[in-house]
Amino acid sequence: MYRYCTPHTEILQGGRGREHGVPRPTYTADMGGALLVGLCGAVLGLLAGSFLNVCIARLPQGSSIVAPRSHCDTCGHPVRWYDNVPVLSFLLLKGRCRDCGHAIGWRVPAVELLTGGWFALGFLPLTAAPALWSDACFRLLLNQIAFCAVGALLIALAIIDWQWQRLPDVLTIPGVMFGFLLTCTDAMFLGENEYNLVLHRTVNINAAGAGRSTGNIFMTGPEHLVYGRLLSIVVCFLLLYGTRAAYRAMRKRDGMGLGDAKLLALIAAFLGFAPALLALFAGTLLATLFAVALLVRGRATAATRLPFGSFLAAGGMLAALAGAPLVNWYVGLFR
Repeated sequence: MYRYCTPHTEILQGGRGREHGVPRPTYTADMGGALLVGLCGAVLGLLAGSFLNVCIARLPQGSSIVAPRSHCDTCGHPVRWYDNVPVLSFLLLKGRCRDCGHAIGWRVPAVELLTGGWFALGFLPLTAAPALWSDACFRLLLNQIAFCAVGALLIALAIIDWQWQRLPDVLTIPGVMFGFLLTCTDAMFLGENEYNLVLHRTVNINAAGAGRSTGNIFMTGPEHLVYGRLLSIVVCFLLLYGTRAAYRAMRKRDGMGLGDAKLLALIAAFLGFAPALLALFAGTLLATLFAVALLVRGRATAATRLPFGSFLAAGGMLAALAGAPLVNWYVGLFR
């Protein structure tokens, strides 16, 4: 059996940590190369963040993210192309619309900077990539695509839920599908006998002329990875769905939106079961601390609704960043 450690990283009993056959980057690349790769990631992340701002502003209202073009929410004047440069335009315009002078919210540059930083972190391991066009290089690239994608989705969903207390299906459901697709693609490049689920005992074979099995493989690597991830998605969804149903049965009112269950399934699709549980624990802890702070300051009551999806998304980002050491530390407590 195995215990989950990080997104795309497992430790087998008696074995060593690995990333589905991709060795951990040693980060011995020269500083100049690392800075260049990180800068490329940051630029791409800034552009992605600019697009996320469009999604955050329009999706909760059911508006198209394609048309009309970006415009000021106050005067309706279209944003000029040179006023649409991430972060830089905000600074040059001093945070105001060029036409009407209305203030632009700090959310816009904050999302762009956060996404840019996240993508920069996602690109840095590529400085220690294996040989170009090798399976290991391709799988490392898949891993970093997953890291950047889940971060972008969680940032957008966290802001949307904080402002609207909604988690749009147009982000959560395709996000689950994309995360699972990346897992299936990763499974195609597993090495021979890699990630096999092995029983540590022989198995009797009930077939004519058979006695005991010559091997002890219970499930091949691709089956183990794909079926395990699918099971993680379903279990994580049912975990919050069941909690929601139980609360509604007892209190006769909704205490949690269905979008939270879909969000946890999205985290499981990208990161796996153990990191999803870590995200749930961290999100619940953050939400509890925030609720206590509001109650102490008299700004909320026991019936006040909180954007739990925002805290769950923050927990998901924590799991993506530090899932390995946190899960290893927790499992080590029981050894």
